This record gives sequence, structure tokens and C-alpha cells, in this order.
Amino acid sequence: MAEKPLYRIGELSKLAGVSPRTIDFYTSMGLLEPECRSAKNYRLYSDETLLRLKRIVQMKKDKYTLDEIKANINVWRKVSSEEQVSSKLTDLQLHLEQLQREVKELEPVLSQLKPQQAKQLFKRLVPQTAACVEALVLLLNKGGLM
Repeated sequence: MAEKPLYRIGELSKLAGVSPRTIDFYTSMGLLEPECRSAKNYRLYSDETLLRLKRIVQMKKDKYTLDEIKANINVWRKVSSEEQVSSKLTDLQLHLEQLQREVKELEPVLSQLKPQQAKQLFKRLVPQTAACVEALVLLLNKGGLM
């Protein structure tokens, strides 16, 4: 079995597209943990840390606060091949939360539309929305949650 690659902070920052200071900050907050230390006392980070860092970056782009990110990250912990499905479901959950936020932002705008304008918009949205809801219901049924 091949050893997993480990990255020093500079390598990790380049791979994730963030500064080394950002990694230091996230490490001090407990969002990231080094896998181990090298003989020269460098912090070494794993692929799992890289995946976690990319999730943090995405959540920041989606306007999550650091406290919200920390709460979600602590649930995820390390990602392994057995947890791929869990990772995908978590990503789906984040997308759904983002959609909820966007819908709430649209509600005041939609209430200002004339009835005919609103009807046209909803006509275009209904087939896509119905397909998405149906897919979610099927997924929940497969998981035994409904």
C-alpha cells in the first residue's frame, strides 16, 4: 500500500488556492489539523485536510460564517473512501441550504411582481423544481428516511 502524500503548509496553500496565513488561522481555530510533524518540526497536512480546506473555502464563498463552518466541519471530520457518499450528501445539504437562502432573498422581489409576471416565472420553474423534489424524495426513500 502506497503512503499517502503529506503537504507542508506552502504546498497545501498552493493546492487549495489560499494563503499560508489563512491555513495558520484555520488551524488555530481548530478547523484544520496537521496530520503530523516532520523531523524538522514542519506541520504536515494530508489529502483529507486538503479536501476539508476546499470545503471551507467553498463555504466561505457561500457566505457561511466561521462558526457555521466550524459546526459543519466538526461533523464531517476526516473524509475517507468509505465516507464518499456522506461527503456527497453533505455537499447536497449545503447546496439546499444555499438555495433556501436565495429563495428567502427572492420572496420580497416576487411579491412585487404583477400576477402575470409571477405566473410566467413559476411556469418555467415548476418542471425543474418538481424534478428536483422528486429526486430528493427518491433519495430519502432509498435511505429509509420516509
